[in-house]
Amino acid sequence: MALILCLYEQEVCGYPLSIFFIVVNEFCERFSYYGMRAVLVLYFRYFLRFDDDLATSIYHTFVALCYLTPILGAIVADSWLGKFKTIIYLSIVYAIGQVVMAVSAIHDITDTDRDGTPDNLTLHIVLSMVGLLLIALGTGGIKPCVAAFGGDQFQDHQAKQRSTFFSVFYLCINGGSLLSTIITPILRGQECGIHSQQKCYPLAFGVPAALMVVALVVFIIGSGMYHKTEPQGNIMLDVCKCIGFAIKNRFRHRSSSYPKRMHWMDWAEEKHEKLLIAQIKMVLKVLFLYIPLPMFWTLFDQKGSRWTLQATTMDGNFVRFQKHPTTVNPILILTLVPIMDSVVYPLIKKCGLNFTPLRRMTVGMFLAAMAFVAAALVQIQIDKTLPTFPSSSQSQLKLLNMGSIPLTVTLPNNDPFVIEAATVNHLEEVILGIHITKPDCIGRNLTQMLIFPKHLFLLISRATFTITNGANTCEYSREFGFGSSYTLLIPSHFCSESISGVEDIQPNSFHMGWQIPQYFLITCGEVVFSVTGLEFSYSQAPSNMKAVLQAGWLFTVAIGNFIVLIVAEIAQIEEQWAEFVLFASLLVAVCVIFSIMAYFYTYMDPAEIEAQFRDKDGTEESDKEELQMQKKDFVDHHNEDDEAKQSKM
Repeated sequence: MALILCLYEQEVCGYPLSIFFIVVNEFCERFSYYGMRAVLVLYFRYFLRFDDDLATSIYHTFVALCYLTPILGAIVADSWLGKFKTIIYLSIVYAIGQVVMAVSAIHDITDTDRDGTPDNLTLHIVLSMVGLLLIALGTGGIKPCVAAFGGDQFQDHQAKQRSTFFSVFYLCINGGSLLSTIITPILRGQECGIHSQQKCYPLAFGVPAALMVVALVVFIIGSGMYHKTEPQGNIMLDVCKCIGFAIKNRFRHRSSSYPKRMHWMDWAEEKHEKLLIAQIKMVLKVLFLYIPLPMFWTLFDQKGSRWTLQATTMDGNFVRFQKHPTTVNPILILTLVPIMDSVVYPLIKKCGLNFTPLRRMTVGMFLAAMAFVAAALVQIQIDKTLPTFPSSSQSQLKLLNMGSIPLTVTLPNNDPFVIEAATVNHLEEVILGIHITKPDCIGRNLTQMLIFPKHLFLLISRATFTITNGANTCEYSREFGFGSSYTLLIPSHFCSESISGVEDIQPNSFHMGWQIPQYFLITCGEVVFSVTGLEFSYSQAPSNMKAVLQAGWLFTVAIGNFIVLIVAEIAQIEEQWAEFVLFASLLVAVCVIFSIMAYFYTYMDPAEIEAQFRDKDGTEESDKEELQMQKKDFVDHHNEDDEAKQSKM
């Protein structure tokens, strides 16, 4: 016991030694989470072969679960296991989930024919869904515990250090996010496999899994240095009981014969303390203000789904290792947070403007809407460069002239056209009765030149092929663009000079750098909205209900991700730019509603309100004691008079 107390009292530069283990744990855990999430939608799209809508739906369902499970984690920690054990147990679940995700991405498990693609996608889908469920339970469960556990390590005289700790804690979150979003796509771009080389999703998921194991080990190493508080009961349970009794009691006394009360929570006075009721009133007042907030997260979290898919249709040559500018977000956060706090907000204050927290949040919502307007403009330009595919009432016909001289093709109701040597002609309608005319002499037999088609997906801009038939060998090298498709015509007597390549689909030509403005706007909105919202939630929460409002804040993130699924499913918009405009319009409408609600909101001082009720309770107690003393004096005096009368008699 003495050794544990000694370790707990150890300090480095005025900080408890234990918090360094917590900070490292948080950095590794955030690296693990954001690293896995950075390539998750691409894994759905290109490994599990989901379409864009299904990949987006599963992605947002997963994110929503990650922000629903904090409620469960808070209940378990406060009422049963305590923060330390909750973090340990759920981190183990978390690490197992990451390992399962890495295993699900190994294509060789079911690649029996060794062609580089899984033969049983069902197994991989089941493994990935189980892994994501465990990850959601783990990361969400420890989310409300780690920061609070770090705050528990400080003593009363270390209030300044505790404040700095939360700043460093937030820095570690974004630092882990930044590094993981840079490194994980690089790992995905590598080629790996036992029998065939493919995109290395196992490595992209395996490294985050390893970092989660490191996070768990580091946290356990510091076990002897932690100050561990025992569970004190769950305030959320008390809140639910009080609200439930108020509703039940109000329903029982719904007759007009009963007098009305100032607030519907006052119907709980028969069973619960007035202080608790007053605290719940403050919480409900803030939660009512939270109702419009999920729409912000509806747009914000699409930067990891729709925006990532948008980037796959753009030219990414300006970044050698990263295929989309996801790293702009954490970089801007680390830059903008100190700039806003030390430059922008003080400058606005000097200008005489009252830039209240709710006004900041309104501006943040508007900036997010403008980000989606920018995304829609980018999508319009992308659509101009994309190939035209046949509709449901059309078919696409490809004619390849593999000869050495031009061919003339005549189609019904069309003028004859010429296909030059070693070229392709695309026709996007149903065609019958094709007649091809050609000169009598063609340099070689076309059927001898045909080979079975082989489709390859390349991650590099230039590739060199080595082709051999056992007797002859030649190499062919060509530049390839992002998103392009080529057909190589290989004759029977091949060599590099006789191989010809035909560009079926042009490479992506709209530069990925055009996504930077929308990332800049959404990040500015995040800094103004999210950071301010956390500060507002803390300042307006009663002393014993900070966790309740924190859970409510995280719950808005979960609801926002569910809204993505609902709106996308109901709207059924084929054009992506139109869907972006729809989401931007919805957020602008919600922004107007929120600004009206904010105008009528009255800021509270929870400490002052709680003090008033405590003083009132103390006054009531003293009044009761005084009344009892007066009654006792009256009784005693009355008894003395009776005794005197009896003695006189």
